Amino acid sequence: MDGLRIAYAPKINGAPDAGEVVWTWVPFQEHDGRGKDRPVLVIGRRDAEYAYAVKLTSKAHDGDREFLPIGSGPWDSRGRPSWVDIDQVYLVHRYGLRREAAALDRERFARVAAVLHRRYGWTVDA
Repeated sequence: MDGLRIAYAPKINGAPDAGEVVWTWVPFQEHDGRGKDRPVLVIGRRDAEYAYAVKLTSKAHDGDREFLPIGSGPWDSRGRPSWVDIDQVYLVHRYGLRREAAALDRERFARVAAVLHRRYGWTVDA
């Protein structure tokens, strides 16, 4: 992930683009082969086939430094608030995309990008 550029570029076109919340299969932390379909926020592209993403959760993580609150959005059918897990970054293949749920607004995406920049040093394009 060296040299990752985080840039807001959502295009609801069937491909995972930075700034979009998409649904894909995400492995559990135990790395035992299990996982589940869940929403992730795409933060940048590796190439034409793969994108980097951070997972979302509706489980409250107030005060947890590994999670950033982003509020609610159309990716959650029940309208629950969401948190971004900034500790784990996933590589999503474009064919692993189950569905595009929504584009996160630019302001909330910028907050996520700023936190990832501080943590990992990745470049953020305005």
